[in-house]
Amino acid sequence: MNPITTKLNVDNLLLQALREDISDEDVTTNAVMREYKKGEAQLICKENGIVAGMDIFERVFELLDETMEVDKFAADGDIVEKGEVLAVVRGDIRVILSGERTALNYLQRMSGIATYTYKVSKLLEGSSVRLLDTRKTTPNMRIFEKYAVRVGGGHNHRYNLSDGVLIKDNHIGAAGGVAQAIKMAKEYAPFVRKIEIEVENLEMLQEALDAGADIIMLDNMSVDMMKQAVSMAKGRAETECSGNMTKENIKKIKDVGVDYVSSGALTHSAPILDVSLKNLHPIE
Repeated sequence: MNPITTKLNVDNLLLQALREDISDEDVTTNAVMREYKKGEAQLICKENGIVAGMDIFERVFELLDETMEVDKFAADGDIVEKGEVLAVVRGDIRVILSGERTALNYLQRMSGIATYTYKVSKLLEGSSVRLLDTRKTTPNMRIFEKYAVRVGGGHNHRYNLSDGVLIKDNHIGAAGGVAQAIKMAKEYAPFVRKIEIEVENLEMLQEALDAGADIIMLDNMSVDMMKQAVSMAKGRAETECSGNMTKENIKKIKDVGVDYVSSGALTHSAPILDVSLKNLHPIE
């Protein structure tokens, strides 16, 4: 991550996570390690995957003690293998023990998302479909999870509700219909904003096209219906398909002709990548 982004947007979240884990003191560490002693431990990968979050892993220890050293042997986006040493953490043993779980939680979660995204993106190879994430992220983890999607070869949809116009089924219901919702969005949103709307059938699609939507989200449509929808929208709007787009079934839309596919599974269903901090011992 960019160091400016880290300072402005990430440090506070990392500190919150550390405070969650150390509300008063690390009573176990303070019991077995009464005074400063320098040590080191190895960060070991326990399964094959794509690593993401190495700088975040390092930053957790730096926030506890700025003199901590993390020698990294892998970078975000690298393909890593079981048994590989990814880094060595060196410094106050008390800091290594107290920061270990928080640092690993971030690295495991982010690497798991990057690995899952990489596998899904490989299923779309050879097509022009762009793989997108969604806002289905863990609270207070969005900046980390969406970054991990990019590391894995995916792309980010809007970051939050302030980032773009996406009219979904409940917005349509609130506005009184597809055309009315688009009309109101065009009147309110700056002209530089694209208007995206979710549709569930071809009738809604036609209404959205006639109202001037820029992007049409095809929600939970069959493959045959999506093909018809893409044909109707061609030259008039970009198309995005969504709804149950997981590693198990995403390949079926590869040749449908949509411009984008959005998958909440990238962030809400990716298993962690198993990494561990091992072999802690005193040095010097």
